[in-house]
Amino acid sequence: MVRHIDLATLPSPDVAGRLDRLRARFDGAGCDALVVTKLESVRYLTGFTGSAAVVLVLPGSALLCTDGRYRDQVVAELDASGAAVETEIAARPDQLELVARACGATARIGLEAASASWSLQRRLAEHLGEDRLVATDGVVEALRAVKDAGEVARIEAACDIADVAFAQVKSRLADGVTEADFAAELEAEMRARGSAETSFATIVASGPNAAMPHARPGGRVVGSGELVVVDFGATVDGYRSDMTRTLCVGELSGELADLLDAVLAAQRAGIRAVRAGATGGDVDAACRGSLTEAGYGAAFVHATGHGVGLEIHEAPALAKGSTDILEPGAVVTVEPGAYLAGRGGARIEDTLVVGAAGSRPLTKSTKDYAI
Repeated sequence: MVRHIDLATLPSPDVAGRLDRLRARFDGAGCDALVVTKLESVRYLTGFTGSAAVVLVLPGSALLCTDGRYRDQVVAELDASGAAVETEIAARPDQLELVARACGATARIGLEAASASWSLQRRLAEHLGEDRLVATDGVVEALRAVKDAGEVARIEAACDIADVAFAQVKSRLADGVTEADFAAELEAEMRARGSAETSFATIVASGPNAAMPHARPGGRVVGSGELVVVDFGATVDGYRSDMTRTLCVGELSGELADLLDAVLAAQRAGIRAVRAGATGGDVDAACRGSLTEAGYGAAFVHATGHGVGLEIHEAPALAKGSTDILEPGAVVTVEPGAYLAGRGGARIEDTLVVGAAGSRPLTKSTKDYAI
């Protein structure tokens, strides 16, 4: 039987207040209005979850355009969210004309540089004029980086699902299961416990495959005495979880044991560095410095972490040189790893909510590696 998460038991996200917080950022972004096309940002600002929409946010109003498939859904979801947004139902080619008409005499109209296509920019320019469009960067994403209580509760519920599902199935690794079969069992267990979908494509990588950070699970049978990297997540009401554990069937010794110990120490160092006011670069430096001291600096080939929310990768970035400031309420991952080509690899990842003096883990699975 599939369990369902009762969202009524969780705090409600503050969708209704987000448009005004966005408007307060217009001057800094150099615009008087903003056209939003990224669906995760549309959902964040309005509560609408459809697969096609464009939102125009003006100083005193907002307009959401979508197509006829969502005629009833958009009304229900906007009523539920409390967002003050007008709606128009129109075919995709007509939506930009409606947006342009609603802009009126607005002088500077922002368009998300990172997510709006060149085609969309050209079509808007035809309606509005090239000189009125302003490229913006990360205006909505900066708001999304700090989660309210309702968002944190949904991420934590997704983490709880993933924790319990993993505890239920991890012993199967000792049964001669393939990577792909184990991934399927883990995903099915998360679904059965209320996950709407996986957060991303589940990674199960054993033996030499574990040396590839984003290896796809395949037909390789998990063997004894080798590292197995399992990276996975669940989703609750659009919000995602993210966790990685590295395991071993039987005894782990020698180089691989040293590697895993070094990664565990690096992750502890990174978690200690997570606090309000730190930069993403500070956290990355803590992990990278620990692995370098252990002799595995060159084997750490990716960033330390990222924000998590409606997307599995969002702001802030925990990466080398990142100047993103961690603010209270940000939800981030800390996931150092080290990888030895042809021999194996290890990664340990937790999802954390940033606090004034440290962080609180949302993922709670043990880091014991033995199966």
